[in-house]
Amino acid sequence: MDTLHKLEEFFRNFPGIGPRQAKRFAYYLLTLQDQDLQQFAKHITDLKQSVHTCTLCQRYFPLNSSRSTDICTICSDPNRDTSTLMIVSRDIDMQAVERSRAYDGVYFVLGGSVPILEEKPETKIRQKELTERVTSLVSTGLKEIIIATSVNPEGEHTASYIAGLLKPLVGAHGFRVSTLGRGLST
Repeated sequence: MDTLHKLEEFFRNFPGIGPRQAKRFAYYLLTLQDQDLQQFAKHITDLKQSVHTCTLCQRYFPLNSSRSTDICTICSDPNRDTSTLMIVSRDIDMQAVERSRAYDGVYFVLGGSVPILEEKPETKIRQKELTERVTSLVSTGLKEIIIATSVNPEGEHTASYIAGLLKPLVGAHGFRVSTLGRGLST
């Protein structure tokens, strides 16, 4: 397989990208000037060094040269309401909620969702990290967990799986688990 087809195959692995779109991406890169292509390659290479995962919410955030920390700006904000935790599947979901400015609690990013027929769901999401985060928030007065997964079969299955995972903690600590309203305009 030549380089062009390898690149097309790579782009096809991106979420929501089909074979035609992948081909467009590959051919677009061929139209770039050498300096632009080198800069693009440098940005890809630098991505892992310039972006970090928050140890609390598990979201990706850009590292800032003025502050070196493993905690993002949302989790380190003292004005955030730590009595509510919103669980989302991906970073992009959290960003959508933040843009609405309707929620001032803290988050947890699962890193994916649980496919319906998955035999090992703990490998598809950050289950251990979620349990640790909930346990640490219980000690600071956690009152509610909002499960904010997609309204599709996989999202509903993930929400059900998370609710079952949290059931023993709910029984032991008495916080509430809820989901986003369904049927409302999003």
